[in-house]
Order: sequence, then C-alpha cells, then structure tokens
Amino acid sequence: MSAALSLRDRVFAGEQGVHPSADRDGRDHEALHLVAVEGEAVVGTCRLVLDGARARLGRLAVIRSRRRAGIGAALLTEADRQARGAGAMRIELHAQLPARELYVRDGYTVQGEVFVEEGIEHVSMAKRLA
Repeated sequence: MSAALSLRDRVFAGEQGVHPSADRDGRDHEALHLVAVEGEAVVGTCRLVLDGARARLGRLAVIRSRRRAGIGAALLTEADRQARGAGAMRIELHAQLPARELYVRDGYTVQGEVFVEEGIEHVSMAKRLA
C-alpha cells in the first residue's frame, strides 16, 4: 500500500501539481487497491471503490518510464474482473483528457462535458460490465 501511495504522490503531486490532500480524499481505506509490479517495484496502481452494482475506478497511475507499455490496460482488465466478482454491473471514472483514449479502447464511453478537477481537464466516463 505504501508503494502504491508513493507512486500516486510522484505522478499526481510531483508531475501534475495536484495538492497531496486532493489525492488523499479519505476513501483509500474503503477501496480495493490494484498494483502492477515489476521485479520488486510497483510500476502502476489504481483503486476501486465498490458500492453494490456500481464501482468507481480512480487514481490510476503508471510510472513515467513504463507508460504506453500496456500496464494501464492490464490494470483496467483486472479492475473489471475484481468489480464483476464483487457484483458490480458498471464502472464509472473521471478521466484526464490525455488518458481518455486508454479508457475508450477499454470500452468506456464519455458521459457529459469536459470539466476541471485540480486544474486538470477531465471527462466522466462509464462502462457496463454485464
């Protein structure tokens, strides 16, 4: 868990300038955390907050040197598997605009207009699991 949080700090606060308190929203304790590991290093992470038939995916981060290597896609595949196993029928997320295509390729659709979160343009997206 500490390695996943450290990676999120590097990506969101270090690279994107997001205030650490915005990332640490108090929901980590109720979430299922997924990690991608190479050797002994966590190179990717995301979390799922499960709520009955709905899951909320967030905090997807991949170490800079391993981006575009399929790690994000693998995390999404595992998130689908875990969400289905927990009974979720739908996954929702807020995608940063530069990452939107990753989610589109995984079957997510845009749900509404672009909005700004923490100074970064995002769009709501969702995917049916069943």
